[in-house]
Amino acid sequence: MKTINIKGKEYVEVNERLKYFRENYPKHSLVSEVVEKTESTILILATIKDDNDRPIATGIAEEVKGSTFINKTSYVENCETSAWGRALANFGIGLDTSVASANEVENAIANQNTKPNPAKKETPSDADLLMRIAGHHQKGKSLEEIYNNMINTYPELKGSMRLTKIKKDYDEKINSNKPSRKTKK
Repeated sequence: MKTINIKGKEYVEVNERLKYFRENYPKHSLVSEVVEKTESTILILATIKDDNDRPIATGIAEEVKGSTFINKTSYVENCETSAWGRALANFGIGLDTSVASANEVENAIANQNTKPNPAKKETPSDADLLMRIAGHHQKGKSLEEIYNNMINTYPELKGSMRLTKIKKDYDEKINSNKPSRKTKK
């Protein structure tokens, strides 16, 4: 397969991996699934299935809207291509030197040259967010006020499946901690 040289290493581009896959595995399929999409990020899982529809290799990728020149307009497409490249590499195609695709390496190099935005706060883990919710809730803040503050602080959570899961986990936690009332007959 044709490769390109980036910083002294040879990488097989995703289009080359895909052509090889289609030519050599015509009964297999490559399926993409959006795992999560927010206003600013997307997470895609690509799965290679054999002719019996059994998953045999996967690849996952995440892209941030606007993080690179290409991601300003095509972060969804770029993410899908990266997920495909990783799935094909995990299947063993184009895996001579690295699982990463040429596009991923180029993006990583480009991002090394950008300065991080100190105003942007990194989203804490789900466990940390649950602890914060519990702390604010115990101080008398309403859950609606807490969730709105979380979205203001971490806009990427707005409308995300992650926030829905956190809300559900917290609801289950507070409902499981309530003492049950037994009634006498």
